[in-house]
Amino acid sequence: MPTPVPPPAASADPAGAIVYGSLQTQPGWQTCGGCGNVGGTGQGPDYHMTQGISNPSLSGSAADFYVNGGPAYTGGYYFIEQPTIQNPVSYLRYDFDLFVPGQYANAPQAIEFECQQTTNGNTYNFAWQADYDSNTWRVFNFTTKQWEGTAIPLQRFAPDTWHHISAVFHAAGTQAIHDSLTVDGQTMGANISHQATATGTRLEFTAGFQVDLNSSSTPYHVFVDNLRVTATN
Repeated sequence: MPTPVPPPAASADPAGAIVYGSLQTQPGWQTCGGCGNVGGTGQGPDYHMTQGISNPSLSGSAADFYVNGGPAYTGGYYFIEQPTIQNPVSYLRYDFDLFVPGQYANAPQAIEFECQQTTNGNTYNFAWQADYDSNTWRVFNFTTKQWEGTAIPLQRFAPDTWHHISAVFHAAGTQAIHDSLTVDGQTMGANISHQATATGTRLEFTAGFQVDLNSSSTPYHVFVDNLRVTATN
């Protein structure tokens, strides 16, 4: 079993924070067809999620997110509802462990993760994309439904070992702000802001994960463990 990368100390979170732990083990993960595609429309790929994976795993119960094929550049998006938070989050951290098997080391087009909060009629989207095409990290503009480039380089995940990823965000007024991204202990500042999108929809709080197909629609698996979201309002 590969040597685990320890998660950040819990003391890094504000006192009184709400912790949504071990999300990869929870029932109720949902999908929405082709909503993970660019623009959120069209035919989705053939994608699946298998829970309760003991190997590879750090906790003894990882989740396997995989895509078997389909139209090139399509995305397989999964999300899970969590207890709602009344006010825009003043602190939000999404962290998890990721394992990419050796035979799939360069198969992804991209690997994505996000939290999304809707409150007071506004939707705040907090998302990162590890873009294998540009070898950079990108952020999502929920209003335009487009990924936007950043200056943060992506070092592709070494295969057959666990990596720890942690992203910190917050909301300020009607701004959704990406504060920082930490990969295997290396923190990269972001300070990227987007206007929340006026959707008028119900109070909601979700976590999501997505696997994207490349130009050749190459199938692949990745494993996620210790998926946790920490928030304060």
